[in-house]
Amino acid sequence: MASSSTNDERESALSLAEQAEAEAEAAEAEAAAARARAAELRAAQTTESTDSDETTDSDAAEADADLEEISDEASPAAAAVDTESRGRRKWIPAWPVLAVAAAVVAICGLLAASGFMLWSSQREADRAATDAEYAAAARQGVINLMSLDFNQGEADLQRLIDSTTGDFRADFEASKDDFLTVMNESKVVTEAEVRATAVEQTGKDTATVLVAASSQVTNSAGAEQQPRAWRLSIDVARDNGQVKMSKVEFVP
Repeated sequence: MASSSTNDERESALSLAEQAEAEAEAAEAEAAAARARAAELRAAQTTESTDSDETTDSDAAEADADLEEISDEASPAAAAVDTESRGRRKWIPAWPVLAVAAAVVAICGLLAASGFMLWSSQREADRAATDAEYAAAARQGVINLMSLDFNQGEADLQRLIDSTTGDFRADFEASKDDFLTVMNESKVVTEAEVRATAVEQTGKDTATVLVAASSQVTNSAGAEQQPRAWRLSIDVARDNGQVKMSKVEFVP
């Protein structure tokens, strides 16, 4: 509403200025005609008689009075035109400056928004890649933990130890021989399958991953047990650039 009112005022001011200019031009034309008339009357004074001189002087005086009146009428109009012109010179140059400033602000805003969107998109991509790395490490760790064959027990246990870190790794290394003995005596083969993973929470180079898995056990006689479902909470941590299991908990 304020912008519309301002535009109406400017249009009204321009209209008044144009009208004043027209009136000033008309007044100047009348003044020029009066000056020409007075000049003609003065020239006629040298050729006419004394009686005619009196008449001419009277006419010339009348013409001079008309000229003075027209000049008086023209002066305010000319002054109004001059004042309006000065007023227009004050606000017209401001519009290009305001337009440029608005354009600069708009461009800066667009650049800032684009930068933020790019940064946010890159951050989400990095987070998704890191979560995928954590989930893959947890998946492989569960397979190494639950897929064991007594025929190659030492290799399977070493693979499991290599996928762990921290205290969890230390515990497996300390009980490796006992574990091998149990595997050889039981003569069982277990195979695991991971059905789903989900990153529950993340920290600096650490994460907790929920894993849904199942295992199939076969004994030395070839008898198979029914597959068993497992739910596990796996803690993983980065160790020398690789993500490894640092803790395993079975979830009821």
